[in-house]
Formats: sequence, structure tokens, C-alpha cells
Amino acid sequence: MSSLILMQLLLLGLRVIDATTDTWRHCTDLLPLDLLSFVLERDTSKLVPGVQMRQAGGVRGVHFSSPHTSMSFPSSQLLVNCDLFPKEFSIVVTLKVTNIAPKRNEYIFSLMEPKTGEKGDILDSNKNRGISGEEDHGEEKKKERQVKSNDEHGRTILGLRFSRKYLHFLFKGHGGVMEHWVFRGARLADNQWHTLVLTVSGQHVRLTVDCNSPLEIIPSRPFPSDLNIQGSRFHIGSRGRWKGLFSGLLRQLVLVPGSDATNQICPSSDPQLAALSVPPLLLDLPVSGREGDSHLTTHETEERVSVGLERTCSELLQGQLWFSPLRKGLYLCDGTVWITVLEDHKRLDYVMEHQVLTTSSETHDVEVFQVAGMGVMAALAHRSKTSGSAVYLWTQSGFKLYQNFTTHEALVWRHFNMGKKVFLVVSNSGGGPNNHFNKESETDFSVIYKWSKRRKKFVQFQSLQTHCARDWEAFTINRQTYLAVANHRQGNNNHTINSVIYKWNRSTKSFEVHQMLPTSGAYDWEFFTVGPYHFLVVANAFDGVTTSVDSVIYVWVNGGFQVFQTIKTFCATDWEMFQIGSRVFLVVANGHRLHGNGPSRYAINSTIYELDMNGQLFVRFQDIITYSAVDWEFFSLGEEHFLVVANSFNGESYSLNSILYRWQGYEGFVPVHWLPTIGCSDWEFFSFKGESYLIYSSAKAPLSKVFKLKTY
Repeated sequence: MSSLILMQLLLLGLRVIDATTDTWRHCTDLLPLDLLSFVLERDTSKLVPGVQMRQAGGVRGVHFSSPHTSMSFPSSQLLVNCDLFPKEFSIVVTLKVTNIAPKRNEYIFSLMEPKTGEKGDILDSNKNRGISGEEDHGEEKKKERQVKSNDEHGRTILGLRFSRKYLHFLFKGHGGVMEHWVFRGARLADNQWHTLVLTVSGQHVRLTVDCNSPLEIIPSRPFPSDLNIQGSRFHIGSRGRWKGLFSGLLRQLVLVPGSDATNQICPSSDPQLAALSVPPLLLDLPVSGREGDSHLTTHETEERVSVGLERTCSELLQGQLWFSPLRKGLYLCDGTVWITVLEDHKRLDYVMEHQVLTTSSETHDVEVFQVAGMGVMAALAHRSKTSGSAVYLWTQSGFKLYQNFTTHEALVWRHFNMGKKVFLVVSNSGGGPNNHFNKESETDFSVIYKWSKRRKKFVQFQSLQTHCARDWEAFTINRQTYLAVANHRQGNNNHTINSVIYKWNRSTKSFEVHQMLPTSGAYDWEFFTVGPYHFLVVANAFDGVTTSVDSVIYVWVNGGFQVFQTIKTFCATDWEMFQIGSRVFLVVANGHRLHGNGPSRYAINSTIYELDMNGQLFVRFQDIITYSAVDWEFFSLGEEHFLVVANSFNGESYSLNSILYRWQGYEGFVPVHWLPTIGCSDWEFFSFKGESYLIYSSAKAPLSKVFKLKTY
């Protein structure tokens, strides 16, 4: 009877695989998928059931106490709009394993077919709890073999597991049979941290351990290009049952479709802990053990004192002591708030609220600039159709209203200078001062204002026809001034339109069209210069069907911009260029993932890219999970460098934390402060008389807030 059932399953698998090759969608051009963060961050206040956080050698990882359903999720939640598994990919893992039984195999992760009622799964855990996970005695001696019996054959689509001496990558190959690729000599059960990169590319399969020379095998058959994953589920640390449950510590688990991740994390100054994407819960490192404890070989002990900047007190950290170098204080977490044990009251908080600026309506954008003889000013683009927008002047008590403007659903302000002359340009999405929005012409007008020294106010200078312009960018090349407008859409549906580069005509004293560039729901322009080269990058957000579109970096050649590089983004809303030393970076704010009528995902990675001077292109440097991010702002204080992100929506609420990150060298940017915001739409950094500030605008509440950065 069992043979008949097996034959039916094989025939069904062959039929399904044959049907996919022409019509099903491949997984390509995806960002790295942080599988571990995805399950741990469902509730950031506590760990999910079945998981414990432990420390070994001052480094945190998670330990699996059971194959709980919380560590499983449908593959469609990450591999969006994909029917087939990527045919080329990398898997990055950081783990620590103690000695295990010679015949035991443990799963780092697995991808399983839907359950068909077989026994032995999580629901039958009590019955199987005493089973240690022994497999067929001759398994480790067979490389690349096909397995047709054994219970994993029925449901396992793909999995990564290890034994004492070997690492096994298994998957459902051609004909529905299980295939094994075995790396010998990968001795991972040595009670040490290790970072592995498994790369599957064409005819080659490589395993890199701790950035050393890779182990390589050439399989007789390549990884299948038609591996059906419809209805499948990821299981982290198991295959959904007690047998084969991972017994070590797991710190990092990332799937990188379509690329070799080795170059992204190697070389590394700490190759055993080389990081591509580590869950935030595991980033705050507790104090290392005392010297007398350096001989400990288990991860059961964890120090109860952590050192660093402010973090959230939660049930997870209950009983934890925290020492703040900035406050010079010692605090105890009671599960909800930090209770002061000792504190130097001479120091205040690292970031403190300075002003709540009440505005006439919600605000899409804030632009901070200076006018000679006046001081610091801020232009706020108000959402209202009737109350217009305003410019505020900085005073000792904060920003005060200085000048009102007639605007129509303003989206953005940009300031620029030409010589000693000061200008502002505002984007209207509902018309202009002389022309209300016309649905038939599907146009609106943006307005340039010029500062009048005599009248001490901005006066209208020129109007330009635009299409729901989301951004203006001013720049100078060879002493010529240009303005780039990001036209987002024409009417309600046409997002694939031209954005325009304008050039200042000194004879007519006006801006005229210089170049048209095709864009898809353009949201932002960013101009920057590297050496003798001038670049302009556009954030493309939507092509009318999907938010998975290419954003484009242009380079200036012979009086115009030409394509330099394209980067896949997901509703890109902002680019921010910055330099640290001689290194050049670009960070993109990814808003959300959407395809057709499918659901939107707002918790996704935004990515920092670094310019590879030798390869002459931008390469991925770091992924940071964000929540419908709409802006990045880079700034420096002394020798320290920071990024702050505008998180606007998490799928349920507009009230959430925007996060301040600090540059930590080879570790990249790490979170150091959480700032409560409501529908955050923009951040701006500014300084005045030696003091430093941040201001954010809210697209969901009639207010903006100013924070003061304590630097002493």
C-alpha cells in the first residue's frame, strides 16, 4: 500500500513540475531575506514561544527549546509573487554548536510542503520527544545520493542540516526525489561560533566557513530551476518536528536570492561573526564573562549587565541591569520601565524633545536652510488645500511662524542658492497659485520663490508645469545651475512618465527644459559628486503594477545624464548619499512591497550601498529593516556619524518609532536611539550656535517636533 502511495506522489510531483516550467514565476531580483529576524520580530517586546536567548563568549544567539509553530511561516510572506525557488542563491548562517551524537542530524532550517495529515509533526511532539534524531547509519558516507524512502521525502522541499563532521544541503530534485549535497570536513560541532556562506550558482556549489578558502563540489546535476514552493512553509531550527531539532545557538540566517553573499561579508575583521543581517534583539552585546570564567564551554551562563545607549525595557530584559555611559547611571529593567539604581544627575538624555510645533495641517516635508542676516529657517509643505504652507524662523524658544504661502496640497520644498541669491521651490499636487488642478490636463504647477532682501520675504519668481512632483533637486555642474523634478504620476494611473532636468538660462533669467528622463512613479532625486564625476540617482516607486522596480543612477557625460547603474528597489521613496572618510555610500528608503492586487508588506529591508572604486559600481553594504520608510537623514557630530530613518507605517499603525543609527565601523550602522513619531514623513538635521537639532514632519498629525541632541 505504501509503495502505491509513493508512486502516486511521484507521478503527481512530475506532473506539477512539468506544468510550472512555462507559466510559473521565478524568484529573482529579491533583496536578502532575513529569515531569523522575520520570526523574532513579530513581537519585539519579547521572544516568541519555543525560543530562548542565550550568550556565549559575549555574543548572543537563540536556542530552540521546541519546534514551536511560531518559528514557522508561509514562504509566500517573504518570497512574494514567487512560485519557484531561486535557481541561484546564497545562505548565510552564524551558529555555535556543542558536541552532538555521532549519528545525530540537526536542521538549521527547512522548507516543507503543506501537511497532508501525516503523523509525527509538532502536534505529536510529546510522543516523539524522546527521539534524538538518529538517521540511517550509512547516510554520511553517501554524497549526492537520491533518497526515496525516509519520511522527509514526502514533505521536505529543501533543507540545511549538519552532523558532527558534515554539512548537508538537501532538496527535492528532478522527478521528485531527494538529493543530498554533502560537504565533508565542515567540523562545526566544536563549541565555537562560525559563519557559513553556502552559494549555489550554475554548476558550482561552494561552502565558505569563517571567510576561509571555500569548499567546492561539482554536482552531477545542477540545482533545479523548477522547484515548486507553492503552499510551502519555512521552519527555522527544525523541520517542524522534534526529530532533528537544532540544539545549538543561531545568530544569523539569511537567504540571498540571485547572488553570492560571500563578497558582501568577507573579508572581515571577525570572520567567525561576519554579519550580513543580525536580528536587532541579538545586537546588544552583554558584558563578557570574568577572566576566571573564560574556560566555560557551554552557553548556559549569561551576564545580567549590558553596556550601551538607551534601549527599550521589555519582558525579555526583565531583571537585566543596564549601565549607560552617557547618563553615568545604572538601571534595572522591571519588565516595563528602567528603574534607577544609581545615576549622575548632571547628565540629561541623549536626545530630548525640544519643541512641539503646531501646524495648520499635516505636513509632507520640511526643508531647513539659512538666509544671510536672518538665520535658520524651515519651510513646511502642508497637506491642506486651503490653509497653504509656511516658512518658520528659528528663535531662542524654537521655530516661529514667519511667512505664509498659498499652496495646494504641497508635497515638498527645496532651497537652493545662485550666487548670493536665495530661492525656494514648492511642489503643488493640486494645482498652483494661478491654476487649480485640472483633471482633463492632468497637470499642476510648482512655484519658485526668490528671497527679497528689501522686503525680507520670499516673492514668486517662476512657475513650472509638473505632474504630482514628489521632489526637487538643485545642483551645479561647470558653474551652470540645474533643477531636477521627480514627476510621480500623471492623473491617477499613469506612473511611467518623464521627469525633467531644467537649466538656468542667464539671458532669459529663467529655468528651461534641458533633458527628459523616463521614470516610474519617481519619488526622489539625489545629486552627488565623486572626484570629477557627477551623479544623479532617482528613487522609482511604482510602475502601475508593482513596487519592485529599478531605481537608476545616472552619470553626467557630454552635457547630459546617461545610465550608470540600475538597482532593484521596492517603492523607493528616498536616496541619501554620504561619505565617511574616503568611502562613499548611498542608502535607499524602501517603502513597501506590492504586486498587482496582492497584499502590501511594510516591514522590509532598506539598504546601504557602497561605491566599489575598483569595480566602479555600488554594491550592497548593509540591510536595515524599516517600516514603510520615506526618508533617511545623515549627519555627523564631531567624529561620530549617524543615520536617522523616517518610519511611517507598519501595516497597522502610524504611531511607531523612527530609529537613530550610529556608525560602528566594520559593524556598519547600529541602532542607538528610538524616537516616537506619528506618520513621520521627513527628517532634517541642523545646527545653531553650537547646538545640534533634529526636526521631523508628520503626514498624519498637524504637528512637527524638534529634538535637541545632547553632545556634552
